[in-house]
Amino acid sequence: LQNIVSKHSSQFRGNAQHDALEFLLWLLDRMHEDLGAASPAQQSRGPPQVGGPRRSSPGTQHPRGQSFVQSHFQAQYRSSLTCPHCLKQSNTFDPFLCISLPIPLRQTRALNVTLVLQCERWRFVRVGLAVPLLGTVADLREMVAREGRIPPEQVILAEVSPRGFLRSLSDPEALGAAGEAGPVYAFQPPPARRAEAAAPSLGLGEAVSAGIEGPRLLPSTARSSDCLHRAPGGRILLLLCNTAGTGPQLARFGPPLVLREERGVSWEQLQQSILAQLSGVLRGEVRAQGSGALFRIRLVGGAAPCTYLSPQDPRPLCHPAIDRALQLSGAGGPPHVKLTVEWDASTKERLFGSLQEEVVQDAESVWRQQQAHGQQHSCTLDECFQLYTKEEQV
Repeated sequence: LQNIVSKHSSQFRGNAQHDALEFLLWLLDRMHEDLGAASPAQQSRGPPQVGGPRRSSPGTQHPRGQSFVQSHFQAQYRSSLTCPHCLKQSNTFDPFLCISLPIPLRQTRALNVTLVLQCERWRFVRVGLAVPLLGTVADLREMVAREGRIPPEQVILAEVSPRGFLRSLSDPEALGAAGEAGPVYAFQPPPARRAEAAAPSLGLGEAVSAGIEGPRLLPSTARSSDCLHRAPGGRILLLLCNTAGTGPQLARFGPPLVLREERGVSWEQLQQSILAQLSGVLRGEVRAQGSGALFRIRLVGGAAPCTYLSPQDPRPLCHPAIDRALQLSGAGGPPHVKLTVEWDASTKERLFGSLQEEVVQDAESVWRQQQAHGQQHSCTLDECFQLYTKEEQV
């Protein structure tokens, strides 16, 4: 077949790859020309006589210039254009032999989101979502809210890597890059008013009694003495993650936390609240002895590249860098501040042992979405026609 075709058309000579659609159009055109050109003798034959035998000849099945190619394959488009202002409609018709149909692509992708809820039973659960490829973070927030059965305005979305917080996700952002830099976590803030029956808090001195010295602070620690807003500004949402080690050995450990604190708390009160949240993973019993800083607190996502809160600051959460971080938290979800609690490696080993990242339970939707998006995308011929004839705005 290839040799015969190459004799009649020079463009298909040789053993290189050739376009299949071009060959199909050429073949139909040649068949139409050859079969449609009837001989003069065939065209001059008249209709059979009355009473005679009715015999059909292949040469007389189509009039001159026509063929079964034209009757079976040729059709015409009707393109309708409607003016959006005057609603006048104009139609044009164009003949065709073949249609190049578009193949509809998959419109969603699988994205796993770890929910950090206030419910004890489902404290940490990873869910699988089919997020739209062209959607925004606002769409993801709505889907997470339905999964967690919480209002969308209470959902805080952030990317968390094995080394700590990366960034918060705001509603106007495109959803295409979400989850590429690190897994996506969705935090549910605690109630606006904490219950009085909270977990027993461990004071700073209780941890120091284990013979642990606090790490030395960097000289560039932030102070709130320059703060323009001297008065405490109510309560503030804090997202916390704990890290240990330095350089390549830096790693996050323990569960990420979310707590609500007064802006006017002291360093010691803030440290006590953090230890109270970690009471479930602390090793052994610690008794009160002395005072000092067990860890450093670094602000994530502020204007400055690296800002540490100072233990000597009477109100560390009133620093202007905290205000700037609140403004940069983005639209969607409650305003919040991300803090990294940095522990010395020896301190972490004594207080938490070999504690690693939190244990997350996978919901059934994780497996279901992986199966659905792992399979090859298929579509019907009817769906291809629907996409081809879909109305569009010019």
